[in-house]
Order: sequence, then structure tokens, then C-alpha cells
Amino acid sequence: MNGGAVRARSTVAITLAGAVLIGCGTATDPPRPSVSHAVESSTTTAPRALEPPRVDPALAGAFDSAVVSTMQSLSVPGVIARVDTPTGSWSTAHGVADLRSGRPIDAGDHVRIGSVTKTMVATVLLQLSDEGLIRLDDPVSRIRDDVPNGDAITVRMLLDMTSGLYSYTEDSYFGEAMDRTPQRVWTSDELLRIAWAHGPDFPPGARFRYSNTNTVLAAALAEQVTGRSWRDLVGERVIRPLGLAQTTVPEPGDHLLPSPSARGYLYGTNASAQVSVQRPADEVTAIRNGTVLPTDVSELDPTWIDAAGAVVSTVSDVADYITALVRGGLSSPATQSERVASIADVTPFDTVNYGLGWQGFGHLVGHDGAIPGYQTFAGHDPKSGVTIVVVCTVRDGPAGGRPANTIARAFADRLGISGS
Repeated sequence: MNGGAVRARSTVAITLAGAVLIGCGTATDPPRPSVSHAVESSTTTAPRALEPPRVDPALAGAFDSAVVSTMQSLSVPGVIARVDTPTGSWSTAHGVADLRSGRPIDAGDHVRIGSVTKTMVATVLLQLSDEGLIRLDDPVSRIRDDVPNGDAITVRMLLDMTSGLYSYTEDSYFGEAMDRTPQRVWTSDELLRIAWAHGPDFPPGARFRYSNTNTVLAAALAEQVTGRSWRDLVGERVIRPLGLAQTTVPEPGDHLLPSPSARGYLYGTNASAQVSVQRPADEVTAIRNGTVLPTDVSELDPTWIDAAGAVVSTVSDVADYITALVRGGLSSPATQSERVASIADVTPFDTVNYGLGWQGFGHLVGHDGAIPGYQTFAGHDPKSGVTIVVVCTVRDGPAGGRPANTIARAFADRLGISGS
């Protein structure tokens, strides 16, 4: 599934231009793109002998319509999407990679994939379990003694988000710090201390609650038992074995994306988004008519999200990765079976269905990601052989709504694999 897929583009009018840039626009900023960016379509094909089969034109049209309508309704600057089926492949790149320059987004642009990173970290933990270095049902206190409720929290609870540990990213100080010093380099211990200061949300194992603290702590445990950084572990155990040549784990202080890349945007500020992602009604109107632009948050130093979401990749690499992950081979057959069993077989697409570091969306298995600047969906259906990957260059619409999940849901509905 590497390369070669047809990239379909249609002319799209992006009404995300104007003179005001939320949070950092000034009168001396460079000129913005014109109000309507007409992104001219280009269709490229590989030599005929290498060209993969294309999906049916009617299906491709339905996919393209879902992308365009979501971009318009949620004010998304750029989208890259890909669908692979046993009988054909389709991909598209709509909108712009950079609102300042107006450069059209490209299917090969690098992006931050957010919490899809969690699936990689969980895979490392499961591999270490296979090797006897970590036991899933051991308390985390056997490895680290400073964790609140550490005698009752197991490694498994970190992976399936039932530990009860407070998510450090919910701390109001944290959002303000990200706005003040976006290129600050954080250590995992700093992030964990923020979580410890709040105390647990509930007793270990009592219920599910998504928390970035869980994955940061899981990665710290992996580092402690191996003596290697989680970045090296993901690179050596996941990225390189799968040949993901466009996928990287940034080192602390490396806040620049590889070239070419798509800029990532946020409506409002990190601090305001912690209160609500929904902007005031008059601002939503201004955003939709193009007189207010989102903030460029592409260069937040990724140590703020650490092992919970720092990986950079391309849509093509993510498609290859999520397909290989779900099909198995990165851990022992027994562990893979246990991971598969950790989520319900099929639940409706929007139902919480979380397991050992991955989740179910209807018939699809994978993960989504939502960080300032980017929203990602990656899923593979092992029964039909369908893979869906979507990346959007904004996390939330100005009135709410996760664009990549919205698009992926529309694709899954059209293919009959949304579980609804």
C-alpha cells in the first residue's frame, strides 16, 4: 500500500482568510491568502504496471463530497484522506498546507498524528510483556514508587485507560504555559508531577476515563525496565521493522516538522480550548466568512504531549502502520489475541470502545488523535480489509466537532462498516 494510490483533488473554495489571526495577528503580519483559495485539481498516476486499482468512481465521489462538506461546515484549512480496500485505493488532498502562503496541501505532507502514537507505545509495552520484562497485571509500584494508588494500578489499567489517574493536560496552568512558551521543552517527570498534584479521579479499575497521563507513565515504565528512551523503543520496535520511512519521533526541542509539511491550526488558544472548544457565536460567524483565521500552532514543542502523541508521519505511512498493527505480527499471537479481545467486537462508530492501547470504531480498529493543530483518524477493518486514514489541519471546528472523525465516519457509513 506504499505510494502509487491515485490522489484525487477537486477544486475547493476555502473561506479561511482575512486580516485577523486569533492570538497572534498584527497589522505588520505578511499578507494573508485571498478570501477564496481555488485549489486546482491534479490527478497523478504511477506507470500502468504499478498503478493500484482505483475505487469505483461513484464511491470516490461520495468520499470526496464528505471531505468537502466537512471542510466547509467545520472550517478546516486542509485535509488529507486515504481509503484502501481489497479492490481499490483512493486518496485526496484538499485545501491549503499553509494559510500564509496558500500552498496547496499534498498527500505526502508530514503532519503530527497525535494519539495514534499511543498505539505504538502500547505495542512496545505488550512486546516487553511478551519478553517478561513487564507483566500487565503487576502493580506499577513494582517499577515506580511515586505513583498515586500505584499499589493498585496495574500496567493493564494504564493501557486501557482505567487507572483513574488525572490527565495533566486538563490542568489550567498547563494550557496557559503552552500559550506563553509554545517551544518550552517538558520532561515526562514534569508532566507526571502535574498529574500527581491533582490526585486520582477515581479508584483504580472503577471505570474508563481517557488520560494522557496513562501513556506518559507507561512509556516511563518501559524506559525504566529497558534503560532506553521511549522514542528509541518506538523507533526500533515499531517504525523501522515496518519500514515507515516518513515516520519520526521528534527529540526534545525538535519542534519543526520535516519538509514538506502541513501547518496545524487552532481556533482560540490552548487555555480557552481547555474551557470549551466552542468559540463565541460572533467569532464563529467571522471565522466562517473568512475575517478571522485560526492560530498557527504547528511549532508547539511536542514534549508537551510526549509519549501520548508526539509522533510525526504521513497519511501513507499511517495507513501502512495501522493495517500492519491490526493484522498482527508486532507482538506474539497470544498477546495479539488478547489485544483484540480487549475491545468489543463491533459497537457503533461513536461509542467508546477502548482496549489495550487501541479502540474500536464500528468494524474498524485503530485510534484517533486530537492535538492543537491536527486531528487524525486511523483504522483498519480486519474482516473487510478496509483501511481509513484521515488527517485534518485543525483539531476542532469553531463551533465544535472533530473533523477527521466526521469524515472517517462518513466513509465508514458509505462502506457499511460503521457498526450503525
